Amino acid sequence: MHLFCICILSISLLTASPRVSASVSNSFRDCSHFFYMQTPPAEIKGPSLKRICQKYADKLRYATLYDSSRRLPLYSAYIFKKSDGKRRMDTPWMYEPQLVSVGESGNMRALPLTDDTPPLIQDSQAILEDYTDAVEFRRGPLNPDLHQSELNDKSSTYTLTNVVPLFINFLENTWNPYLDVIRRRLNNFCHSKSFIVTGVTVSGATIKQENRNRLAIPKYLWLAYCCPRFDRNSPYEVRFMFPSFGGYALNEYAVQKVVEVPLNTLETFLKSQIDSDGDMTIFYKGCVSENTFKKKRDLSRGGS
Repeated sequence: MHLFCICILSISLLTASPRVSASVSNSFRDCSHFFYMQTPPAEIKGPSLKRICQKYADKLRYATLYDSSRRLPLYSAYIFKKSDGKRRMDTPWMYEPQLVSVGESGNMRALPLTDDTPPLIQDSQAILEDYTDAVEFRRGPLNPDLHQSELNDKSSTYTLTNVVPLFINFLENTWNPYLDVIRRRLNNFCHSKSFIVTGVTVSGATIKQENRNRLAIPKYLWLAYCCPRFDRNSPYEVRFMFPSFGGYALNEYAVQKVVEVPLNTLETFLKSQIDSDGDMTIFYKGCVSENTFKKKRDLSRGGS
């Protein structure tokens, strides 16, 4: 793993900035609806965690657990609906001023940095310049725009509190194709909204700037989905992947393969990768199929 020295460059301010705001607190109370049964994952820890309810155009869009000391989101949780898989190319990158101080404005602001940027912003989160000389890396979103259906939902993913440094080869040839597989699978076989959590484990390697650690580089990238209502007549090769399933892959330059596994297998794997004293859980009760309850209701009505 290479370490990089990043130089801060001066770039002119983007002239336009859409209305974006977020809420940073010690809980996900305001955005708990992005989690299955309003229950965030358990036993995902870090030294300096911030819980962000990401808000764009006056509407909450998704939730992010952000490690400000490593300048890295540990996971983002969002709701998946049928998506066309298209990307937005016209949205400026954003940063979150509330990570600097609770007294700061709730509005995310467009990057790059300017003279009126709050002081110490670089200490709390990543900035665009962190990626300038990290030529092998690219900003990889945890909540990707291709998993969103509405234009504003897509735009809301372009914040640096939602991205992690991924090897370009890994992002383009391993992870993005996997995200599209998940998109098509849920489009075709999930009958209602799906809950998705995408996160990372930390390797210890960093991108440096003037011999100072700037960005933690993820070791593994992982994803889990929960689709309570799904097609019971789906093809055999995907039927066992509902109501929940997951996958993980090693963030390395060489071509990797996403390992798709049942939810409890993914949780066991993640527990081995993180510092945890308790059971690692991503979805409440492992994501309960609503098809079972519907079938029982139908049978009881038929027998009455």
